[in-house]
Amino acid sequence: MEEINKTPALLYNLTLGFDICNVEDGLTTVFKNSFICFFGSYMVPNYSCISDSKSIGALTGPSGVTSAQIGTLLDLYRFPQLTIGPFDQALNDHRKFPALYQMASKDTSIATAMVSLLVYFRWNWVGLLTFLDENGLWILLLLKEEMDKNKVCVAFELAIPNSGFSIKCMALYEQINKSSANVLIIYGDREYALNFMEFIEKYLIKGKVCILNSQWELPMRRSYFMRGAFHVPLAFSHHHPDVSGFTDFVKAVNPSKYPEDFFLAWLWFLSFNCSDSESDCVTWENCPHEASLDMLPGHIFDMTMYGESYNIYNAVYAVAQALHEMLLHQTEVQKIENRKQTVPSPAQLNPFLKNTQFQNPAGDQVILDDKRKLKPEYDIVNTWIFPEGLDLKVKIGKFSPFALHDHQLSLCEDLVEWAIGTIEPVLSVCSESCGPGFRKSLQEGKAVCCFDCTPCSENEMANGTDMEQCVKCPDHQYANIQSNQCLQRSASFLAYVEPLGMALACMALSLSSLTAAVLGVFVKHQNTPIVKANNQALSYTLLISLIFCFLCSLLFIGHANTVTCILQQTTFGVVFTVAVSAVLAKTVTVVLAFKSTSPGRRMRWLLVSGAPNFIIPICTLIQVTLCGIWLGTSPPFIDTDIHSEHGHIIILCNKGSLTAFYCVLGYLGSLALASFTVAFLARNLPDTFNEAKFLTFSMLVFCSVWLTFLPVYHSAKGKVMVAVEVFSILASSAGLLGCIFVPKCYIILIRPDVNCVHGFRDRKCPGQIKPS
Repeated sequence: MEEINKTPALLYNLTLGFDICNVEDGLTTVFKNSFICFFGSYMVPNYSCISDSKSIGALTGPSGVTSAQIGTLLDLYRFPQLTIGPFDQALNDHRKFPALYQMASKDTSIATAMVSLLVYFRWNWVGLLTFLDENGLWILLLLKEEMDKNKVCVAFELAIPNSGFSIKCMALYEQINKSSANVLIIYGDREYALNFMEFIEKYLIKGKVCILNSQWELPMRRSYFMRGAFHVPLAFSHHHPDVSGFTDFVKAVNPSKYPEDFFLAWLWFLSFNCSDSESDCVTWENCPHEASLDMLPGHIFDMTMYGESYNIYNAVYAVAQALHEMLLHQTEVQKIENRKQTVPSPAQLNPFLKNTQFQNPAGDQVILDDKRKLKPEYDIVNTWIFPEGLDLKVKIGKFSPFALHDHQLSLCEDLVEWAIGTIEPVLSVCSESCGPGFRKSLQEGKAVCCFDCTPCSENEMANGTDMEQCVKCPDHQYANIQSNQCLQRSASFLAYVEPLGMALACMALSLSSLTAAVLGVFVKHQNTPIVKANNQALSYTLLISLIFCFLCSLLFIGHANTVTCILQQTTFGVVFTVAVSAVLAKTVTVVLAFKSTSPGRRMRWLLVSGAPNFIIPICTLIQVTLCGIWLGTSPPFIDTDIHSEHGHIIILCNKGSLTAFYCVLGYLGSLALASFTVAFLARNLPDTFNEAKFLTFSMLVFCSVWLTFLPVYHSAKGKVMVAVEVFSILASSAGLLGCIFVPKCYIILIRPDVNCVHGFRDRKCPGQIKPS
């Protein structure tokens, strides 16, 4: 008021003053005292018995309940009422209180601010304590909505009645104090908060963090935090700029300067001990002359302008601005209509108050219309605890709804005074965080914040904490053992340089060389009886096909490409068909040779005409046809296997059509079975150099190898599968070579004495039989 009265541009030639009226608790007392304050002590309705001063407006509060009770009386006369307490939802009904203006901003963003603090400290398991009034119900919905957005869960929810709260709290003692939630959000009107705060400090709160709204800020009973800081109070107070000159003004205040201020005098007497010990009489002479309010300890009288003081500051300026506008308007109307000057009534001030918008001396925008008010910014205040009930309020951060989403909250964590014995923030979670390599698995029937940590599945990874799902690695990558990152797979195939590939390649080359050597021996001794027996040309054909059988296995070793993938199966099918059909032809030759010796048979003509030699081209043509159909419909192609070896991507040939592959293999097996059957039936035929037994045994080995191949091939994976196929090729070919040609080579090289027509019969040979 002194600032306004000293400002010539505002209410020129008019001085503002004020009266203080103390209303006590209780509906009857509030009405009575308010009526006396505004209309005089005679209490005559609709008549004012006050002649020396007229009030233009009323500043009420800080209690919302008291303001509502006073507002019921003032509304009868449309008397402007400005409340200085926190924003109250019950006073926001403009039909019930058309002349009431709340100076405090609505806490539209306090839920976002509180939840932002929870997210910052990773507190996702929180208890909610509110009062059973309109403010409590309103903030509860906002908090739950904002918590759901940020995946913060409500551990428990306690709505405390405005009276009898101690019984309610004691009933839920176990739930509050033994809950794993170490963070409580307490939102309520300060009118009911004082006793409640002392109660929860004494009985309930042990090592909890209490997040409070600005209504709890001042005044507070300092004994709440005396008992060693069993909890950590973090209060959200409305941010406002510093008012220049306010501290100097408070320092200069004393009862002699404002003699009519009874409350100031009472504060002075209590604070500076102005009574005389002998007469117990209070006199100014007994007070220290240099006494000032800044001499009092901070926990008794705080020199800082807090929220309610700032609301009073703005309320006085709002009345002055509205009154100034109203007087200017009346002056203009009087000049235009040539009216006499009239004394303004309080009700005439309402339209101007509603539209009041100005910038106060502190640089802050003041708007009384609730719909146009800006969202408030919040200072986050932590109370530092000292012995003897002393405390210090420290601003540790700020929340601004006007900043970008990720920068709304600014906090200096080092300034937070945590509970005694701890230097780190408390933990308030339902379940411990799931580290990298794990995903959250919700617990049935519980909140989303309660979960188990499940390891990621094979080839999946999670590189963050509390991940909902594991991420599957791409095909060319694999998850490491910790399942927290994907690594590049290294290409793998049955290479010549690795031991298995090198061993198989050496076996193939060695066996093919051995077969070539056997062929050379047969060529060199082509005129001997054992070589001529059982069709010499078929023996050469079989040996040459076996050379290619051994060499075709090399197509399976090394880095696969499109050409090798096609050649692998077709070459394998054709050369093995030639080999097996040659064995079949040799077996048929043995049978025909025996049958041709019987008189009256025409088998000799078949033998002499060379009919067995046509078996090889006919059988081979059928196999070539099958391979052609295979290549024309679904040919083999390059494929990769990422499952067989961890950390490797195996490059191999896909058969394309498994049906075609098994048709080729089945046809080859049928030829082998036919050869085995015929050879088995002719095994005991009495003839010199009869190789039916050797053919029978060779086909038995051949069939055994490929029958064993099928289950082993299907159970093997990756490079092992390729190695099994190569080994089967080599083993079956070696079986044919060993069983058919090794005994003959033994006779040719080691026992040439029996290499004659009658050698087997007489066990001696007088000389080498020369061809005719």
